Amino acid sequence: MSVQQPVASDHQLARLLQIGIVLEEVVEARAGEHAKTLDVTDPELEALLDEAAAESADHRDRLEALIDELEAETIPFEQIKELVAAQYEAESDFDGVLYDQLCNEETAYKFYDDLIGAIEASDAAFSIDRDRLLDTLSAIRDDEADGVEDVAELMEARE
Repeated sequence: MSVQQPVASDHQLARLLQIGIVLEEVVEARAGEHAKTLDVTDPELEALLDEAAAESADHRDRLEALIDELEAETIPFEQIKELVAAQYEAESDFDGVLYDQLCNEETAYKFYDDLIGAIEASDAAFSIDRDRLLDTLSAIRDDEADGVEDVAELMEARE
């Protein structure tokens, strides 16, 4: 399943939205793991990680609400959780944490940007209001763009 092609059905849209949920789970899990493993207390970094985790939880809720409105079978949430249940090993030094967070934010931004493009390129009629779907995904994409900027600014400030 690709976001490089127009989204053709509720079923495909549901699967793509579930991929978004997985991305959000990964961001939240990694931010939480980094927050636990930081040796040095850095209020700005701690705030950034806390905000990333809270934002990801909100994004998951919004994506789940969209999926609930679709007329499509979905993968049970417990199976999604299993996809991200593995331990996330990453460097716990300052630069490693920031680079990891930047990568996560950029990956999510790119996914939502591509998904929006695939929906806009589609002629399919979905069982959910297209404008509301696009508005929700655009807001999430914008949050991810803001996250990229926040991480980049913190990295620049520390150089």
